This record gives sequence, structure tokens and C-alpha cells, in this order.
Amino acid sequence: MPRWITVPNALTLLRLILVPFIIRAVLAGRHTLALVLFAAAAVTDILDGAAARHFGQNTASGAYLDPIADKCLLSGVYLGLAAAGMVPWWFVAIILGRDIYILLGAVIVMLTTDVRKFPPSVWGKASTFVQIVTAVTWMARNMLQISALDALSSDMLWPCAAVTIWSGIHYTRLCIQVVRAH
Repeated sequence: MPRWITVPNALTLLRLILVPFIIRAVLAGRHTLALVLFAAAAVTDILDGAAARHFGQNTASGAYLDPIADKCLLSGVYLGLAAAGMVPWWFVAIILGRDIYILLGAVIVMLTTDVRKFPPSVWGKASTFVQIVTAVTWMARNMLQISALDALSSDMLWPCAAVTIWSGIHYTRLCIQVVRAH
């Protein structure tokens, strides 16, 4: 069996496989199903890292695949929520714009240096966490239709946007430091 086929990588692949089903559930207005599938995908994100550490199965393919799965999951959910008219497009533009911006920064670093590892920063992890909480809040709002969740979900957009933008700025500073060092 190839070295990249491990339990952690299988969990990451499961997260990727769930993405279109989550988007389809959001677009179909099946809010409970969307939230359950999203929760399952989020659990795979927790379990893949824990399994990699526990079994000593950290792989280069997993290091690349895991953030890709995270970005596909969150970007897909937010695109689905916006396409269904649930979250504003400006918010989705911030989420996707930051991800594209970071990807372009990584490409520039790879083209100008010999650096190939891009560990997540504390602000990148914070951004992912806040994006997950915000997505869950919006999906729960759509599922439960409780007025208190209307205000909370709307209020969550601003801190999520702020942390997302700040993490992009933080990654910019890190990339500049890496390029200068090499």
C-alpha cells in the first residue's frame, strides 16, 4: 500500500467527499442534513490531526491535503449559503479573497525561495475556527428559525470578517519575512 494511504489521510479525503453533499443540502434547503454533514466533516478535521500524531502517520501528502480540504469545506459552505441567499456575497468575497491571496503568496514564496513548508499560523487557525463557528451559527439559524439566532448569525459576520482579514495580513508579514530571509 502506498505510504500516503493512512487513516488520517482517509479522514481528510472523507472531508473532501462530504463537501458537495453539504453544498447540495444547503442549496436544497435541507438545513438539518447540511448541519449534520458539516459537523461530520468538522469532526474529521479534528480526528485526522489527532490520528496522525497518535499513529505517527504525518505525511507530506497529508500536510498538503488537509488545508485543501479545509478550504474546500469552508469555501463550499459559504458559496452555498450565499447562493441560497442566506449570507451576503461581500462576506464570501472576503473568505475566498483571503484564501486566493494566501495561495498566490505561497506560489510567490515557492518561486522565489526553496521554502516548501507552510505551517498554519495562530491567526490562520483562529480564522478557520471563527469561520466554522460562523457557518454553524448560520446553518443552525436556518434549521431552527429562532429569532435570537437571526441577530447572532448576522453579528458573527463582522468578527469573522475581521479575523479573516487580519489572518491575511499576518500571512503577508510572514511571507515577506520568509522571502527576505532567503
